[in-house]
Amino acid sequence: MEISHVPLGDINLSSPEFWTADRSFREGAFKTLRDESPFQYFEEFLIEDSPFPRGPGYRALTRHQDIWHVSRNPEIFCSGKGSNIGDLPIEMNEFFGSMINMDDPKHFRLRSIVSRGFTPKEITRVEDQVRIRAAKVVDRLLEQFPSGSCDFVEEVAAALPLQIICDMMGIPEQDHKQIFQWTNIILGVGDPEFGSSIEDLISCGMQIFQYAQTLGEDRLAHPLDDVTSAMMHAEVDGERLTPQEFGSFFILLVVAGNETTRNAISHGMKLLTDNPDQRAIWFDNYEQHSKTAIEEIVRVATPVIHFRRTATQDTEINGQPIKENEKVVMWYSSGNRDERAFVNPFTFDVTRQPSPTQIGFGAGGPHFCLGANLARREIMVMFDELRRRMPTMHITGEPAYLQSAFINGIKRMQCAW
Repeated sequence: MEISHVPLGDINLSSPEFWTADRSFREGAFKTLRDESPFQYFEEFLIEDSPFPRGPGYRALTRHQDIWHVSRNPEIFCSGKGSNIGDLPIEMNEFFGSMINMDDPKHFRLRSIVSRGFTPKEITRVEDQVRIRAAKVVDRLLEQFPSGSCDFVEEVAAALPLQIICDMMGIPEQDHKQIFQWTNIILGVGDPEFGSSIEDLISCGMQIFQYAQTLGEDRLAHPLDDVTSAMMHAEVDGERLTPQEFGSFFILLVVAGNETTRNAISHGMKLLTDNPDQRAIWFDNYEQHSKTAIEEIVRVATPVIHFRRTATQDTEINGQPIKENEKVVMWYSSGNRDERAFVNPFTFDVTRQPSPTQIGFGAGGPHFCLGANLARREIMVMFDELRRRMPTMHITGEPAYLQSAFINGIKRMQCAW
């Protein structure tokens, strides 16, 4: 990708127009910020018809080292005031974000309970299912698309993680399509195709919440071998999840467990198409290069573009004074392209050694992605099935990107084989 030179005065990360601009411009803008103003202050965007006032603004953290520092110091940079840029009531933050919008001890208690659904036994059981589901995805392509062409996002990238997270939660097959539509709306707000208002977001969230309550109550009375049952019956110090906590975590899990891996797989196939030499290196020696290739796909894709933290006291980051209650926004997409951390960061290299660590799953600390290992497994298995059974599959058209400052999403993308 050619990187444009963008003057500092032309950059406004809070402008919706910035996120519809050419990707070369956006990458150039973040390079300017890393080089010239790694703690640049921005005013917040006021959403039209929003019932919430404009916030006080934020500092954009664009370098890998600074993002790492903030993530690793949660007592100084908290999540409980919100992980998205705009200020919402605490109850609304926790409703949509569950434990990602909490601090200890509340965060520790909730994560301790829900992690019972992510024990080694549970993940092993799910990993076996990943291989079965991936094989069925390819079976369906070969059976239903005799023309040798389809939308890669819907038929491949979205299909596997959606099915796996629904399997984990015990969601019936007939409800998978509805879950898919709900998650598109939750993370697509801001893109006119999916919804553009706070009302759309709240309405969709309530529908998922009600669905979760019905499912949770059923598993409490009739437990099965799924994560919902494990979570509904798990106890920490004699406490179980409240209905509110389960419903909010359900929203988080089905959204994050579906959308982020789907976008990593989508970007991965586009990267492999655009870089046939790297595709050959990986696919010709799959086991040897899988670990580094998957980390490189997540680094370049960075499915979650940013998260916010709030300073709990006066402090500093690399000499930059930060006042108590000041917002800092960790732009993971920029940190993963920081020339101070990665050699030739705009080059896709499936053999890139993981030093330093890419931050596509977060930059460590208590909020590191709970499903990171499952996501890695899904990516590895899906591409293994494709390379063995559909070795000529490639992307044939330009992706239709999601209009979002939060999710680096691909809505549609044609492929052929």
